[in-house]
Amino acid sequence: MADTLKLGAPGLAIELGARDLTIDEVWRIAMGRAEARISEEALTRVRRSAQHVDNALARDGEIYGVTTGYGDSCTTNVPPELVAELPLHLTRFHGCGTGRILTPIETRAVMAVRLVALLRGWSGVSVELATLLGEMLRQDILPLIPAEGSVGASGDLTPLSYIAGALAGEREVLYRGRKMMSEAAFAEAGLKPIKLRPKEGLAVMNGTAVMTGLAVIAYVRAEGLSRLTSRMTAMASIGLLGNPKHFDPRLSQAKPHPGQGRVAARIAEDLALFAKLHAPTRLQDRYSIRCTPHVAGVLEDMLPTLKTLIETEINSSNDNPLFDPDTGDVLHGGHFYGGHIAFAMDSLKNMVANLADLMDRQFALLVDTRFNNGLPSNLSGATGVRAAINHGLKAVQIAVSAWTAEALKNTMPASVFSRSTECHNQDKVSMGTIAARDALRVLELTEQVAAAHLLACSQALRLRERSKEINKSMLGPGIAALMQHVPLIEEDAPLDKLFNELTATISRREWRLDWSDDRERAE
Repeated sequence: MADTLKLGAPGLAIELGARDLTIDEVWRIAMGRAEARISEEALTRVRRSAQHVDNALARDGEIYGVTTGYGDSCTTNVPPELVAELPLHLTRFHGCGTGRILTPIETRAVMAVRLVALLRGWSGVSVELATLLGEMLRQDILPLIPAEGSVGASGDLTPLSYIAGALAGEREVLYRGRKMMSEAAFAEAGLKPIKLRPKEGLAVMNGTAVMTGLAVIAYVRAEGLSRLTSRMTAMASIGLLGNPKHFDPRLSQAKPHPGQGRVAARIAEDLALFAKLHAPTRLQDRYSIRCTPHVAGVLEDMLPTLKTLIETEINSSNDNPLFDPDTGDVLHGGHFYGGHIAFAMDSLKNMVANLADLMDRQFALLVDTRFNNGLPSNLSGATGVRAAINHGLKAVQIAVSAWTAEALKNTMPASVFSRSTECHNQDKVSMGTIAARDALRVLELTEQVAAAHLLACSQALRLRERSKEINKSMLGPGIAALMQHVPLIEEDAPLDKLFNELTATISRREWRLDWSDDRERAE
């Protein structure tokens, strides 16, 4: 599996609507590493779909969400003279979101995913709406979207109302580092708000874009954590003067889960130089070292399945009703239901939390003189008389335990907590957005654990070097490169700033972690 951040170059243009969009492409758009452009063929589909709405309205005189109320109010007929106001009212009464505001990275992912769905030509939006949403994404005019308020069916109505309302000029956005009304941002950018046409408010809001956009971010970060865990396990193994034979490729042949074997091969490659120059001090290392391929390998083996689920959702039409692109027939369904994303995120957060637990156990071995094979207590780098007042990573171990416990607590599946809502019209809902937010929180906590563990592993290796038990020739280039990001801690000092910086770097996947087995698969 190729490293996500190596795919493409900064400034790459990605054409939306010409073909299916990948997770990697959404990630690059979200990170500001690629520019999204709308293909001409997509605009042709959009134009035809908008005409289908007009034709159906003229032919049938009644369309759900166009001439009727929404949800349980579908039996309420809207007077013809008020039909034009209905889409804007939908955006307004759903403006009840709470909680944190989605980050710019998350917001770009959400916008890209929603735009791709609309460009498929099933949703009945106008070229003007699609073009304006594309310009907002291209010029980084980002709606301020509250994270809370969606049950994941009928889609992400409340959070997506902040995009629909922004298109109409009525919601706050972030533009050039300032918060302002979207109408003002449009004026600065040379754009104009649109008047939402019949069905357009529903088309923007009645979909799975928030949960799916967040799922993209979660997937890429989880993939990175799996790779980082492999490298740090090798570092911990060296720090403990462990047994590299646990990662013999013949073991992977005996139990041939591909992801498990891939993790073992990564660790074995990082331990190759150490294995040549060091005799193991233990016949069998403890499980948190020896069984890393079996823990991280579960995530590695499930990533392709999760990728398929997420990419299928990205490239789907998931609002209601839909308009057959060929015939214009109005089709009523439930594609706004986010069950696949809910399952993917509930599964992902479980596997990621297991990485946190794994690293927490490795950390505990490194700092404890009963298990760390001669390293100083708490990995303190202080020597001589000053050793008495320095406590090394004692408090960090407590913090790692706290972050791990919170990550494990958040693995409760959200998808089983369906609630009947909206006068029992939405009587079975996915909770996909809550699952995605949970997954991101578990990832954040696990990335904090990884930041602290990187310090512990590097500290252990530097202390071994200082005592002449190992030398730099035993460390592979990947390990040496990673150690450059953390200093040796000799005197007690606050570490919060360092951890925040490392966590942000891990979250953004700014380190390239290469192994030959992955390069071969990429080729």
